[in-house]
Amino acid sequence: MKIGKPFPLGIFGQRLATNSSQEHSNKGGFMEIYEALKKDHVELKQLLNELIALKDDDDYRYVLVEEIRNALVPHSRAEESVFYNTLRSVNADKNIVFHGYQEHMEAEGLLRTLQVMDKMNMGWRAVATKLLEAVSHHIQEEETEIFAEARKVFTSEEAIAMCEAFEELKPKVLKEGFLGTTADMVINLMPPRLADSIRNFGQGHQSH
Repeated sequence: MKIGKPFPLGIFGQRLATNSSQEHSNKGGFMEIYEALKKDHVELKQLLNELIALKDDDDYRYVLVEEIRNALVPHSRAEESVFYNTLRSVNADKNIVFHGYQEHMEAEGLLRTLQVMDKMNMGWRAVATKLLEAVSHHIQEEETEIFAEARKVFTSEEAIAMCEAFEELKPKVLKEGFLGTTADMVINLMPPRLADSIRNFGQGHQSH
């Protein structure tokens, strides 16, 4: 799965139904994309709460800030590529999807500020609190509005397949630096045809 490329619907089998009344329950015991995203959401909020609760002179915050980065950024890029971009490619409400992208950008802007303030040893707790508030707001909207929109158009089999692709992509994003993950964010926002052209151009240069 290439970062920024929409997840191919039906790649793991023919769709069982095409209307909003289709059955979405997971009868096989496999995790759907919604469960995987919720699991990450819980972990990220726990890390932020742990950071905010630290004493000012506790050096463990350096470890926590890095763990927060490693939880937030791979989650966001993989979610955009596998979940958001696939929603954009089907008959879904694109406004709420783009709102999700905007909130990702806001959260990562606060993350960059937190990393700087943490190194300067000043104001990091206030920034961490703002980041927790932004993340909590995003999670609440995503788990209600975006999940509801996705359940209208994806079968359970597709939700399971997206979960597999999401978990496979996260470790690849984790290895990328700041410039790489930022470029991926921009590419994810582009129309698929333009995104594919830029991605193929970059891969062509890497092969030389």
